[in-house]
Amino acid sequence: MSPTGRRDAVRRPGWAQLVRSLVDSGVLAAPWTAVFEDVDRARFLPPVMWPYDMTTRASTTVSRADDPDAWFGFADADVPITTQWDDGRHQGPAPGRVPTSSASAPTVVAAMLRALDVHDEMRVLEIGTGTGWNAGLLARRLGDEHVTSVEIDAAVAAAAEAALHDAGIAPTLVVGDGLLGCPQRAPFDRVVSTMAVRSVPYAWVRQAAPHGVVLTPWGTRYSNADALVRLVVADDHSRAEGRFIRPVEFMKARSHRRSRGLHTEYVPGGDVVAAADSITTTDLTAADLTDPDFAFAAGLATGRDCVSTWNRRGARVSFWLYGITDRSWAATVLDDHRPTSTVYQGGRRLLWSDLRAAHRWWTDSGEPDATRFGLTVTPDTETAWLDTPHRPVTEGEFAPA
Repeated sequence: MSPTGRRDAVRRPGWAQLVRSLVDSGVLAAPWTAVFEDVDRARFLPPVMWPYDMTTRASTTVSRADDPDAWFGFADADVPITTQWDDGRHQGPAPGRVPTSSASAPTVVAAMLRALDVHDEMRVLEIGTGTGWNAGLLARRLGDEHVTSVEIDAAVAAAAEAALHDAGIAPTLVVGDGLLGCPQRAPFDRVVSTMAVRSVPYAWVRQAAPHGVVLTPWGTRYSNADALVRLVVADDHSRAEGRFIRPVEFMKARSHRRSRGLHTEYVPGGDVVAAADSITTTDLTAADLTDPDFAFAAGLATGRDCVSTWNRRGARVSFWLYGITDRSWAATVLDDHRPTSTVYQGGRRLLWSDLRAAHRWWTDSGEPDATRFGLTVTPDTETAWLDTPHRPVTEGEFAPA
């Protein structure tokens, strides 16, 4: 058995069972079945890892040395697993502050590979090597010489290279900024990103072949509600266009992480009432505002220039909006047992008024989920649209009546 550990399938049937479940559910396409059976996720996971519970939204520490049964159980489970915290600065077994590298849930990996729609002899550029598992799947399916993977973190890249070597797989690995692609290896028939972006780097489009595909998680700074977008590149590379195909939540490119000023820069002294330029009421509820479908649309509505945060304690939810390019803000405390709440707003923009108008537009449009939206990318613009490219989503649509 290799140092990273692959138990014999007879003694460890968990991975085979998971692969069968992916096939039975229709997520795993037929050409990938043998690849998944052969390229075991456990090979690519570190001795100490942090599986993520989507229900509790919390990570737990699992050590192969201390509890191998639990470790292999999570390796074979359909859950995402954090493998690095805080860009490598984190030390110790306890979870860190910000997850910065991971192995995605097998269902998500299988769905992305299905959407990528690769065929024999295609050349693929992967952005974000991470553990190396996805690169290993692609290389086993297409051949080492057809897969290039770029990773910004040298330590993460080195661990991935070791795991791939241990598995007998050798795609081209590059340490560098994946947002720049890999021009020296272009063109590529497919470009796939395993990290989320807030805007699609046009380098990916330029390095894709005509009619090539760019597949990436994409979202706004409003929330972590991303969606997977599949863009097809035009013959002349003048644009790439396509639809969002499923909601996802991925770690963000380092330069695309959500950011805002310190809370005290928005509300000096912490007195919300004294700092407010406007005090109104709202009938929006916590359920309205935390709906992931609305969160995705709200990010488009606020011009991708607004960060939301919320925290629930019992029946009460504190909800904040922060402008990124200015110090506009809005705040309220929503109570499940009260029909209305007081809203405080400050700064040049009335962010809550914009959000309320966005919610009205969203409900009038039939409460669309991410799959009803699409994206058109050109060298100078990035336009989201609803149902058809001829109906672009613009900030003007969300202007208060």
